[in-house]
Amino acid sequence: MLPKYYEFQNPVKINAGQDALETIPYELKQMNASRPIIITDKGITNAGLLKTVLNAFDDSELTIGIIFDETPPDSSLSTVNRIAELYRKNKCDSIIALGGGSPMDTAKGVNILISENTDDIRKFMGADRLKSKMQPFIAIPTTSGTGSEVTLVAVIYDEANQVKMPFTSARLLPDVAILDPRMTIGLPPRITAATGMDALTHAIEAYTCLQKNPMSDAYATAAIKLVGENLLKVVKDGSNKEARFAMANASTMAGIAFSNSMVGAVHAIGHACGAVAHIHHGNAMAILLPYVMEFNMDMLGNLYGELLLFLTDADTYTTIEADKRAGKFIETIKEMNKKLNELCKMPIKLYDAGLKKEQFEQVATTALNDGAMLPNPKELSKKDVLEILERAF
Repeated sequence: MLPKYYEFQNPVKINAGQDALETIPYELKQMNASRPIIITDKGITNAGLLKTVLNAFDDSELTIGIIFDETPPDSSLSTVNRIAELYRKNKCDSIIALGGGSPMDTAKGVNILISENTDDIRKFMGADRLKSKMQPFIAIPTTSGTGSEVTLVAVIYDEANQVKMPFTSARLLPDVAILDPRMTIGLPPRITAATGMDALTHAIEAYTCLQKNPMSDAYATAAIKLVGENLLKVVKDGSNKEARFAMANASTMAGIAFSNSMVGAVHAIGHACGAVAHIHHGNAMAILLPYVMEFNMDMLGNLYGELLLFLTDADTYTTIEADKRAGKFIETIKEMNKKLNELCKMPIKLYDAGLKKEQFEQVATTALNDGAMLPNPKELSKKDVLEILERAF
């Protein structure tokens, strides 16, 4: 059934392929930019990925204004303020974000400060508070999971007040996303697995949440199919360029899907596990996904059953009775988690990921106050969250 009304927006230009990085100078010129700042982290620099990006400028007259590679694992207010000062001081006119979710969120935060000509990003916290035209912005993901290169959300940590500040606006969307398999080829198996399951969770929750729509459904199902066909392959063989490229596409499509339909309880509880116990987001998604799906089963069984077709194959789908497809879908995800655990020791229980039982109460309280709970079709009580945590522990 079609929703009575929905909105869908995806203005990000996507340049994808083996030579996608080489299009960066052209794209900057098209935006009348010639002096970008590159925002990344030490891990990217040490892995040689920054050098690969810089090589794309070899035959260009463009100048890199400054490189900032000290982005912390969680984007922070002090880091954003520091980079904005460097941007102004070095007379930059555009932003390139290189990395995973933290460099992307940091770049979005810097863009707010520069474009709104402010020194206090906190007054723009929330939804649709931005009014100014943003600086030219190119995003280059180095993981295949967050989808941040096509999302309108940024989360910046305020260290002084110990809160994560959300920013949501279509103005935060990058102008161009660069998907180049060279950027993920060296990603360790365990991170590959966790980020891949993050992409899968984005797609599944986008397809089943209250704000789902036909457009987001199309991106979500395509993403699920690519994950099903390629995640185990790329964890087994990280040098498989075709599988790497497929996972990069899956992550981006899942990002487009949930940017337009939202997520659900898996993300709400996962965010809380991250905030309370510092559990890696992708690991939290992989662990919680099947148990939250089992909780949602009585309301979403028909949709889970539909998704079996995309995660497996037509033969598997058609040979299973319609009322058993949803159960098979959840079983397939558990089997994927088990195989990933065998391949790279990705944790499949919250205990192994670092959660302690005495943290359950705080996680449950935090999860219920998370905005991702709102689009979940089935309402959760604190007791429900505690039971899910117990089952996933």
